[in-house]
Amino acid sequence: MTITSPPLGSSSAWTDARLLYALEEVVEKELNRHLKVAKDWMPHEYVPWSDARNFPGLFEDGEAWGKEQSKVTEIGRIALVVNLLTEDNLPSYHHEIASLFGRDGAWGTWVHRWTAEEGRHGIVMRDYLLASRAVDPDKLEQFRMSHMSEGFESDNAHSMLHSVAYVAFQELATRISHRNTGHQSGDPVCDRMLSRIATDENLHMVFYRNLLKAAFEIAPDLTMQAVRDVVVNFRMPGHGIPGFERAAAQMAIGEVYNLRIHHDDVIQPVLRHLKVLQIDGLGPDGLRAQEELGLFMGGLDAEALKFDEKLAARKARMAARAGA
Repeated sequence: MTITSPPLGSSSAWTDARLLYALEEVVEKELNRHLKVAKDWMPHEYVPWSDARNFPGLFEDGEAWGKEQSKVTEIGRIALVVNLLTEDNLPSYHHEIASLFGRDGAWGTWVHRWTAEEGRHGIVMRDYLLASRAVDPDKLEQFRMSHMSEGFESDNAHSMLHSVAYVAFQELATRISHRNTGHQSGDPVCDRMLSRIATDENLHMVFYRNLLKAAFEIAPDLTMQAVRDVVVNFRMPGHGIPGFERAAAQMAIGEVYNLRIHHDDVIQPVLRHLKVLQIDGLGPDGLRAQEELGLFMGGLDAEALKFDEKLAARKARMAARAGA
């Protein structure tokens, strides 16, 4: 590391500026690794352009949109809109991380590379949705304008460590959401597109997860507190989307993203990989945060179990009605 870690108990010595400087070498290493394994891909190659036709407007042959024109399921349509509108706020996300991490050196190179890669996701998803007529284009644009006009302010903008911890989980959550949306979409073309996006999101998660590991090595108490705060207060970046709560509830029932998935496929894998709940040598604040994190995870698992039971009961009722 560039800076020797301050002695145990001197967490206050770690300012954001010192942490950014101390982690610069790790960022450069992870950036180089990322560039070696990441593969460029062309968004237009994943879009079924032959299915496209004009919408009403300037074209005399424009055809009004209708649900029956698309292969996409109802839950797929709901999740695709949420996922795309989340991607649409990329300018705000870029502003947030560029302000926190800076635009110079390895940090700046990563910020711009990440933004460029994320930009592909919004491009290909919108092109797919319009070409395949999966969603009402007018409503999609109205939602986009409303969502982006509200802007985005991260819950973790106050702290560089909190931001790193958040994206380590959030990138995995996004990967899972995209992947499950593809599986539930009913369209193999959509599934392939979202699988490609999910691969990018996984690489982004690995970058931040490895950075979080390095943060634990140099500032374990502060990092543990950041992880606890992020996990306990976690919410997806698209929470400001119009109608998000209703859509999230439908996605939960549709098994795109719910409490069980959040616990088993997002939070637990990162904690397990980093052995967060097994880290020793913590000071009082770090130890308290670790204990609180463990208790929260137990409670989250219990809540996920309740959801599982409700979902199973709902499926049983629907099956009974279908067989009546």
